[in-house]
Amino acid sequence: MAPLLEIRDLRVRYGNIEALHGVSLRVDEGEIVSILGANGAGKSTTLMAVSGLVRAAGGSIRFDGTELTRLKAHRVVELGVAQSPEGRRVFGTLTVEENLNLGAFRRRDPEAVRKTKAWIYDLFPVLAERRRQLAGTLSGGEQQMLAIGRALMAEPRLLLLDEPSLGLAPLLVKSIFRTIEQINRAGVTVLLVEQNARAALRLAHRGYVLEVGNIVLEGPADELLEDPEVQQAYLGGRR
Repeated sequence: MAPLLEIRDLRVRYGNIEALHGVSLRVDEGEIVSILGANGAGKSTTLMAVSGLVRAAGGSIRFDGTELTRLKAHRVVELGVAQSPEGRRVFGTLTVEENLNLGAFRRRDPEAVRKTKAWIYDLFPVLAERRRQLAGTLSGGEQQMLAIGRALMAEPRLLLLDEPSLGLAPLLVKSIFRTIEQINRAGVTVLLVEQNARAALRLAHRGYVLEVGNIVLEGPADELLEDPEVQQAYLGGRR
């Protein structure tokens, strides 16, 4: 079977600086795939290229057989790709419910939208409790739940998650990662960028290690957890 997402020799430039130097990876339908790497490695740039927020300078990004590199971001969403960005970026002056509604702005079936929202409130009960509260008054963890929920409102087949645990307390990180697993079990494929490498690899099926715009390691997540290079660089040594 062809991958749901296939990236080949992806190059991205910011002015004269090349941030990605020919990245190639694949995500099969039903998988959770994690991209690991230090700050500045190109992880977020990879996700933004997939979602159409930055333009590829070369290479190919194919989603379910469709080339994405020349499509605008809203068309990528329509095809079934949604992103929860680093830093959450919720609309603080809008309510929780209004933020979620914005995530479904391209959908035309009100009943289907209602069912998706009910599912999100089931995943994140605190959002249901705070549905009329301004998003800017939520805690960091609640805003992260809202950012993921807003992305899910687009009914994606592929969910791009950029640093979902950033700035969260350890107990909340565990809760977020359990929910990502639930989302995956519900049929949503996940491409995850995450600096908490241990948690990401325990969750993922496969992983890639990105260094300065290049893929330097890839493989099943359990093998990467045992890899001495990964342990030393990203896991703080063997535990």
